[in-house]
Amino acid sequence: MSVFSFLRPPRLGFRNLPTNPWLIGLTVVAIVLVLALVIGLPLHFLVFDQKPHYYQTSFRIPRVEYSSELEKAHSEVKASITSQVDDIFRKSNLKGQYIKSHVVRFRSSTDGLKADVLLKFQFASADNENKIRKMAEKILHHNLKDGTQYLEADGSSPYLQAISTTEAEHRINSGCGLGIDPSFLTERISNGGTFSQKAAWPWQASLQVDRHHICGASLISDQWLLTAAHCFNNNRNPRLWTATFGTTLRPALMRRNVRSIIIHENYASHKHEDDIAVVLLSTPVTFSEDVRTVCLPEATFEALPQSNVVVTGWGASKESGPIPNKLREAKVEIISNDVCNRIDVYGGAVSSGMICAGFLSGKIDACEGDSGGPLVIPENRLWYIIGIVSWGIGCGKENKPGLYTKVTRYRDWIKWKTNL
Repeated sequence: MSVFSFLRPPRLGFRNLPTNPWLIGLTVVAIVLVLALVIGLPLHFLVFDQKPHYYQTSFRIPRVEYSSELEKAHSEVKASITSQVDDIFRKSNLKGQYIKSHVVRFRSSTDGLKADVLLKFQFASADNENKIRKMAEKILHHNLKDGTQYLEADGSSPYLQAISTTEAEHRINSGCGLGIDPSFLTERISNGGTFSQKAAWPWQASLQVDRHHICGASLISDQWLLTAAHCFNNNRNPRLWTATFGTTLRPALMRRNVRSIIIHENYASHKHEDDIAVVLLSTPVTFSEDVRTVCLPEATFEALPQSNVVVTGWGASKESGPIPNKLREAKVEIISNDVCNRIDVYGGAVSSGMICAGFLSGKIDACEGDSGGPLVIPENRLWYIIGIVSWGIGCGKENKPGLYTKVTRYRDWIKWKTNL
């Protein structure tokens, strides 16, 4: 026997495994389950246990003066601030935890413009939150201490302060007109309304009695809704009304009671003029990606004929049809009042306080249940409400497009009643 024979590797085999096929299968399954637990549990805590964490801070911009133009969602100053903050953290040791920054407010100051900013991080709850905050403070201090950057640290307030996720998202989403990307309007118009994507039209509300949808409405602040006066022809008692938010009627994402209903003083149920009302909610809504306000236009804004606009609501897809549970949208076009006042259309019934929108060919239109809902148009990537679903003859009939209350005509009235 060779002295090196003990170095020969042993023969490989499975002679110790059970030969019964069922036992082999059970053994393999057991091994797979053990491996899944060994690998999967750490992965779960590393990935799925990640939670958002927000910190608020403020920066000083020395050579910029305050202007209301800065507050616009897509202002260049906002873009410059978020770009610099993003660049700082994405080159730091916290690049794996940092998500993004949000400018939530500008303030005038004697030593330069100040910007209040929220920083969003994401990490497992088991991590040391205080440790992350201190690291973020050091990173900002290191990058801004020499004063050569566009931003400077604001020494008059706490450097980084933790803020709850609910409060942070409420502040982030408090801007108006943030919904679906308006570029979708360039797509070919379909033959009818389509179901809306989640958070596409976050200002849309449902006005209900006994949890039954009656009318649509639009959120114009955290406590005010804009709708049609005719929605309250049969019931003006605010205690019987509720408002819900979200894409579906059931279940509702959020529900609020109604405190008061204010109907235009000149409205009369036997006519279509002055078909506008505002509704005060009993408690403010909490803003999120799914619940936001629509922008109110200036009184001077004018939507030109053939402009692409969108009407949304839970109205029936056809005359006398059922109310859907999911929000629908329809792309329509502005039609001049002169065209809509033709004898073969509405024969002079369209006043200067109304907007005509749809298609003379019919098919695409608002319908029963859409009343009070918004007609919106994009401007500088934000959505503005220009019309309120008011009236029409039938749904989608030829030469009978939809008629909407013209919001710009009542802009001063809205401000008078709501201070918005």
